[in-house]
Amino acid sequence: MVNSSIPTPATRKPSKVEGIKERSSFLREPVATELLQDTTHFTEEAVQILKFHGSYQQDNRDNRVKGQEKDYQFMLRTKNPGGLVPPQLYLTLDRLAEEYGNQTLRATTRQGFQLHGILKKNLKNAIAAIIENLGSTLAACGDVNRNVMAPPAPFKNRTDYQYAWKYAQNIADLLTPQTGAYYEIWLDGEKAISAEEDPAVKEARQKNGSGTIVHEGEEPIYGTHYMPRKFKVCVTVPEDNSVDLFSQDLTLVVMLNQQELQGFNVYAGGGLGRTHNKEETFARLADPICYVDKEDVYDIVKAIVATQRDYGDRTDRRHARLKYLIHDWGVDKFRSMVEKYFGKPLQPFQPLPEFKYEDFLGWHEQGDGKLFLGISVQNGRIMDDEKMQLRTALREIVEQFNLPMRLTPHHNVIFYEIEPEKRQAIEGILSRHHVEADPNAIKPLVRYAMACPALPTCGLATTESERIIPSVLDRIEALLDKVGLSNEHFIIRMTGCPNGCARPYMAELGFVGTGPEMYQIWLGGSPNQTRLAQVYIEKMPLNNMEAEFEPIFVYYKQARQAEESLGDFCDRVGFPAIREFATNYTPQAIEETVQPASDEFTGNGIAVIKTPVSNGKLRSRHRISIRDDVYDKLKAIGTREGKTLTAMVNEALETYLKDQL
Repeated sequence: MVNSSIPTPATRKPSKVEGIKERSSFLREPVATELLQDTTHFTEEAVQILKFHGSYQQDNRDNRVKGQEKDYQFMLRTKNPGGLVPPQLYLTLDRLAEEYGNQTLRATTRQGFQLHGILKKNLKNAIAAIIENLGSTLAACGDVNRNVMAPPAPFKNRTDYQYAWKYAQNIADLLTPQTGAYYEIWLDGEKAISAEEDPAVKEARQKNGSGTIVHEGEEPIYGTHYMPRKFKVCVTVPEDNSVDLFSQDLTLVVMLNQQELQGFNVYAGGGLGRTHNKEETFARLADPICYVDKEDVYDIVKAIVATQRDYGDRTDRRHARLKYLIHDWGVDKFRSMVEKYFGKPLQPFQPLPEFKYEDFLGWHEQGDGKLFLGISVQNGRIMDDEKMQLRTALREIVEQFNLPMRLTPHHNVIFYEIEPEKRQAIEGILSRHHVEADPNAIKPLVRYAMACPALPTCGLATTESERIIPSVLDRIEALLDKVGLSNEHFIIRMTGCPNGCARPYMAELGFVGTGPEMYQIWLGGSPNQTRLAQVYIEKMPLNNMEAEFEPIFVYYKQARQAEESLGDFCDRVGFPAIREFATNYTPQAIEETVQPASDEFTGNGIAVIKTPVSNGKLRSRHRISIRDDVYDKLKAIGTREGKTLTAMVNEALETYLKDQL
């Protein structure tokens, strides 16, 4: 029961989802019943509860046919605290992707894996296989604590990193739903063998403190209705912002004294999801809240969770995240309420050094004589194609060397516990399958970019993201070459909707989908992801990208300070100055730029054709798709005859049109 000394929020009509949770018998129904039915999909009510079990019902929009049933399929998401993936689990996921999925795995920005394309009839077998092989999907989605993140670098000689991994796992255990529904449904009631919980976690889950525990039902921390919305947690160390700590609901920073754990600094109230044209929804950075001694860390986590559980908005789900509660109350009132649940005064937040972002790609010493290797996974998609057989390469490495893996918050993978004498063999496997092990050989724009899956399977997406970003990066690279910034790079992130799964609001340059081939443009985030970007363009057709970005890049080149990044520059000079420069800017004349074979989802080259300058402005910009073989022939003829591709394409089209008219 909630402590009677703590005032309860005013009674308001709860959202429909709150009723669904209440009727679910602690996440059992209607999933258990509908799973046995010979149908291709679940009802709307079951879909809401299925999320708590780690799965989203989707349909492939590429395969929609008018008048026919949707192409229903399911996405499964794993929960891997700190990104840890044992070799046995990885090989199981790889097998499931082949047998039941779409032959790909996707590393997420929260250090888990997603399997796409699973049919309802195969859902139980897939989840059971994950559980039986040291994995879980429980609470990877839904109105609960999601996967607890931690820095992925496996430094064995850094006690702060060791503590970060330990407490990420322990907090994940503390906040895992206690209902028996998960094992009843997916393993017919047989709970899988798993690592023993830390005794302190068990004790903390039952310790009431000052109203943090719910005594009725199966969920001592969550209660019947679980959380108002998803709740995201990370644990990190001073200076390491590989986890995007300011975007989390709750962040703990390990604080040492002479290599001994003393306690944690606590941040709360970050979150990036928002809705277009709804100013009451917004991205927000987490605030410093307090410092807590190590003995009290689980109590402070429970106090913050209980505050959000009991006072978060359960009427308007767009307003239900912890960030809105802190925004509405103010940090001081929030601290005061947390203090009541905590049961004693909060200690002041301790000073910290600046946070920095690092992706840990390439070879590194892990501190005990062994090595770790960070491998770039473009947009997190582990797959085989004609260019690179990444999925085969990773599978061979795990099979031959039995290596554990840590997923990174930048959706890359890290192999560790590598004996130095195995390095050459691992590099041989990667080379044979055309996987680049040297991060310096990867284009920087590609290395630091992220995109969400978006179309065709995400039901929230309004436009492309993962499938279009390779061609977008090619176009930005060409534009940087044109204006004399060939060696520049910056953090680019793209999402197909405003929910922000690839964290575009923390990027130096963010694309947020607003409609078909239309994006909201955000500028001014920090290269270390410590500052929010701001909206620069509300709606930009993708075809206008060069026209909009060229003056920004030219102004950046002319007015930047030494070593200043694009995001820092935009933040320093401000948008009024950038817009004034863009208004008075005369675009440079340019021949066409052609980007072949970058559009993987169509298999076609993309030609970006720009007409010459007229009256100081480019008259138009058009994009056409051409097959790779046609492009190669045109390029060869143009080289031989000294003609531009634009000229040849226009000549051919004019001839064709004469014949048609």
